[in-house]
Amino acid sequence: MSMTIALEAFLTLPRGLLLTLVLTFASLAAGFAVSVPLAFLRASSNPWASAPVLAYTYAFRGTPLLVQLFLIYYGIGQLPLVRQSFLWAVMREPFWCAFIAFTLNSAAHTTEVVRGGIQAVPRGQIEAAKALGLSRFHTARLIVFPLTLRIALPAYANEVVGMLKASSLASTITLLEVTGLARQLVSETFAPYEVFIAAGAFYLLLTLLITQGFQMLETRWTPTANRPPPAQPVPRRANGKPPLASAET
Repeated sequence: MSMTIALEAFLTLPRGLLLTLVLTFASLAAGFAVSVPLAFLRASSNPWASAPVLAYTYAFRGTPLLVQLFLIYYGIGQLPLVRQSFLWAVMREPFWCAFIAFTLNSAAHTTEVVRGGIQAVPRGQIEAAKALGLSRFHTARLIVFPLTLRIALPAYANEVVGMLKASSLASTITLLEVTGLARQLVSETFAPYEVFIAAGAFYLLLTLLITQGFQMLETRWTPTANRPPPAQPVPRRANGKPPLASAET
């Protein structure tokens, strides 16, 4: 193992971190915005509202993200209707193709995560909102959605980490994010071992930061009643010695 090449990799790969983070979090934000209304439709008891969303999530969760990316980047761009329209300005750019593919895939997964959270909201909370005279929209916005966020947060953390790792697929359509830069460096140095270990270290660091951030959110959003009681100070005797053990102990 060459330490010189490993050091060069650690100095080169951070140039791709910005693109990795932009692709990951922009896709997650857009996917989350799309998934919230879809999740309410998916949780609906009306089959006309739920079935189309189920078909969408089933298709995107059931096929590899790489296939979806290739279909959008290589497939849609071949359609004359797209090449002769204003869409060509977007579809010819690999960044926007990756963004669209990642957004659609993330929205499908997040829809099911949020749907599970909606269905896990205690029925009593909804009945209480009805008793207070809240409309269905206000019940969904003020009661169901905040509780759903809290319930679905651990599962959504897995989706965020998964999307971070999936962003490496953007390198297959010429984008030079962390993995793309790593592949370029390997082609110059012929040292895949050192370069990909460095790339893996960067992904591991980002994953650690994301999981720590979600753990802080979970702690902050945990109801006070469910938190363990704070440790009580041990009373001491007048002479400064610890209290005597009780007879039972």
